[in-house]
Amino acid sequence: MPPNPPSRPSKELHVFPNPAPERDYLIQFQVPEFTCHCPLTGQPDFAHFTIDMVADKLCVELKSLKMYMWSFRDEGAFHEKVTNDILGKIVATTKPRYARITARWYVRGGIYTNVVVEHRARGFKSESLIPAPQLPQASGLR
Repeated sequence: MPPNPPSRPSKELHVFPNPAPERDYLIQFQVPEFTCHCPLTGQPDFAHFTIDMVADKLCVELKSLKMYMWSFRDEGAFHEKVTNDILGKIVATTKPRYARITARWYVRGGIYTNVVVEHRARGFKSESLIPAPQLPQASGLR
């Protein structure tokens, strides 16, 4: 049997039916090795993304999420734009009850950047299920 072809970055997200659509439950993805580059300088940018979501009818398939996040590696993008674009794609593809992305960008030029974007479907209220994002404290400051 021939080996599987190598995986490639992709702008496609695949989905599967939510196995428990009758209840709200939190799905959390951790993406600690996100990369893109600055559209002005071309320097690499690195971030740790946390994606929290409460699915409705559809869930994100994990391998396609990995390939989607990988697809930004060679693109120039401002932190705010790429974080909002990723949330927009997840919302458009899965139509979740709730989704939030916390992007913790690693230091560049002495500045840490955290971007938190959120989508809440009309009428969704499950505050106890969705904890506030824990943003890191900068260390090594003088």
